[in-house]
This record gives sequence, structure tokens and C-alpha cells, in this order.
Amino acid sequence: MDAEVIRSGLRSDVAVPARVEPENGSQWLLRSAVAADVEAIAELRATVLRADLERLGRYDEHRVRQRLRDSFSTRHTSIIMIDRELGGCVTVRPADGGQVLEHFYLAPRHQGRGLGSAVLRGVLERTDTRGMTVRLNVLRGSAARRLYERHGFVVEAEDPIDVFMVRPPGARTATGTHTPSR
Repeated sequence: MDAEVIRSGLRSDVAVPARVEPENGSQWLLRSAVAADVEAIAELRATVLRADLERLGRYDEHRVRQRLRDSFSTRHTSIIMIDRELGGCVTVRPADGGQVLEHFYLAPRHQGRGLGSAVLRGVLERTDTRGMTVRLNVLRGSAARRLYERHGFVVEAEDPIDVFMVRPPGARTATGTHTPSR
């Protein structure tokens, strides 16, 4: 159920839902990011991306954190809170007439339990309603790619490190359902 809508407001110009639902007995919600969140999110990013970046020969413990710091935006980022603790984050920025989904990280203990799908579904409901295309990139070989494919993203391009994906508004999901654009 929507408890409220956190406006990434003029932040990303897409309302991001705040939800309070059970996630294996836990309650979660989204709140707007504040500047004080940057270091915790940089650490989360380093933890979440480490295995994939090491596999790709690209892990640098300073750079993985600095890239987040350099692009962090309180205006476009929502923090996923689970039982009053940081569970993850998601950033949705305006770009080229659509939106870019980035910095979508869940703490490892919350992965594989439906939380990522629930958060992503909420973001995509808002972009679909506004008729917006969403783009993202994911590391090659990352399990997150399957999450995005299940939600209607398709590969647009690839390079040796990244897979660039796109989802038009109202795209069909892996279950064959879609949200019509309005």
C-alpha cells in the first residue's frame, strides 16, 4: 500500500512511492536522501559491487566509493529504510526526455527477497504513468540484470564492462503484464 508519496519532487520529476510492506517480517519505506547519507551509501556501493568489479578486474576500493560521492544527488536519490536502518538506495534522474535509474543498491542481507522488485515496480509505475522511457546500465554478469529483464528492460548496447538497458513506458514484464502509459 502507498503510505505516502515522496516527491523526488522536482528532484527527478517522478514521484517515488514510499511503501510500508512486509519483507520477511520487516517494514520498509523510502525517504529522501540527505547529504549525511553519502558515506553510508558509498560503503554500501562498495560492498554490493565488489564481487562483480573484482570478476571484471575493475575493483578499486577508493574509486568505487568516489564515483558515488562524485555523482550523489539528494535531489534525485531515495533511501530504502528497513526497520529504521539503511537497507539500500535508488536514484532516478531526468535525462534526454526520460529517466536514468542508477545507484540502485540493496544491502546483501536484503537481496533475493522481493524488495528490489517492489521498489523497482514502484519507480516504474510512476515513469509509466508519465510516459517516460527509463535507461540504466548494469555490470556484465551481474545478477541484477535478471531483475531488470523481469521488469521489461531490454539490452540496448554492451561494452566489455557494462550492459546498457532501456525500458519504454508500459513495457511487458517477464510475467507478461504491463502498465499502460497514460
